[in-house]
Amino acid sequence: GSPITAEERRLRDRKHLNDITAAQLPPLHHSPAKLLSIEESIAIQIQQKEAYEEMQAKLAAQKLAQRLDIKMLKFEPEGEASMQYREMRDED
Repeated sequence: GSPITAEERRLRDRKHLNDITAAQLPPLHHSPAKLLSIEESIAIQIQQKEAYEEMQAKLAAQKLAQRLDIKMLKFEPEGEASMQYREMRDED
């Protein structure tokens, strides 16, 4: 017989698989794996570590605030609260 190319073999195998079962592979939602340089990999790991630590700190602060029953209010020094105080006047 004549040798068949890899593409023809793949098409033949796929056709045979379609004859056997109606199951289909799920669509690829993410791009295929990509090779990174060691510098890019380290930069990504450092970025992920910083984001993780920041999230952990926010969660810890939130749990501590709940435990101590602290209410966090918005501070506006230039807003309405500053109008409630007397104005400082120069006595000279």
